[in-house]
Amino acid sequence: MRLVVDPGHSIAVAAQLSYGPHDPYAVQIVFHTGSHGPVPWVFSRELLAQGTLGPCGQGDVRIWPAGAGRRRVLYLELTSPDGRALLHAPAAVVERWLRRTHQLVPPGQEAQLIDVDGELCGLLGESA
Repeated sequence: MRLVVDPGHSIAVAAQLSYGPHDPYAVQIVFHTGSHGPVPWVFSRELLAQGTLGPCGQGDVRIWPAGAGRRRVLYLELTSPDGRALLHAPAAVVERWLRRTHQLVPPGQEAQLIDVDGELCGLLGESA
């Protein structure tokens, strides 16, 4: 990914996208900035999918596409108490990765992977 530092100027930032059926509604991006430890962000897979089509999100995570053809990028704006970061990545790369997550767990099938009763018992400190 690239971190936008000024309009028209960005720097490369190592980032790793991950997804797993253990948390089927979420995606994670871990940024490796070099100066500090890894910085993880977890947000909705659906938000990422919607962001490939048009502007979406509010609050801490906002996503939108820009450009056309080979120059099409996906912007990701992250806000925390520590500050704000605007990043972008080639849209085709993110969309390819997102398609692989949809092959692993098709959209709409996420709930089948969650043991609601077990999770609730865990939250309440009870045995299932």
